Amino acid sequence: MTTKRVLLLNLGLEPYNPIHELQLRLVAWRQETLIDDILLLVEHLPVITLGRRADENHILVSQEVLAREGIKVYRIERGGDVTYHGPGQLVGYPILHLPSYGLGASDYMHRLEDVIAHTLADYGISTHRREKTIGVWVGENKIAALGVRIRRGVTFHGFALNVHPNMQHWRLIIPCGITDGWVTSMAQELGSPPPMEEVRKRIAFHFGQLFNVELVPTTLLEIEKLAQYHQPQLSGS
Repeated sequence: MTTKRVLLLNLGLEPYNPIHELQLRLVAWRQETLIDDILLLVEHLPVITLGRRADENHILVSQEVLAREGIKVYRIERGGDVTYHGPGQLVGYPILHLPSYGLGASDYMHRLEDVIAHTLADYGISTHRREKTIGVWVGENKIAALGVRIRRGVTFHGFALNVHPNMQHWRLIIPCGITDGWVTSMAQELGSPPPMEEVRKRIAFHFGQLFNVELVPTTLLEIEKLAQYHQPQLSGS
């Protein structure tokens, strides 16, 4: 049986909104079968995002304080509550046609948790799940948050793994509505930060293993060319 192909798009440190708009574009192209599935890995400039049903009162400081810290705020269409993204946090956005994997939404979320748990195990970090709570935990502290949306069978948004971010920025929010624990990072658990490039490679490896796919490195330009190549064929069919 031929292994399914997933394009691996590695981006650097990027502002949130342009990447959100890119996700929406990739989802639309995937829905029209113009492109393959994609795993997008990125770091974000400081930002707070609120899911569809997030409580704005979980942002604990004023807009003036956020502006001083250089943190923007966006309400978006993913599930989940309030969370923070920033440099030193690895964010993954899988753009997948979920029915092709035979997974329901809950199984898909657990598969993403497993990708992160296997990655952390490579560094000797023991993790666990919490019943009825999505995420990856070390003791009472959350090390990775997840929140997704599925539109016409295609996933977007995804996971955020704390490698070595500014942990003080979580003091500005009640992260993911947590009231009986806190957040942690790989740097805190290990005593020193692992190389981000190495963590990216471990995440990609375990994603490929657990989803049984071949990850093919690509660029945004190559993806855009792929979509343009298939567009006339779609229009003429």
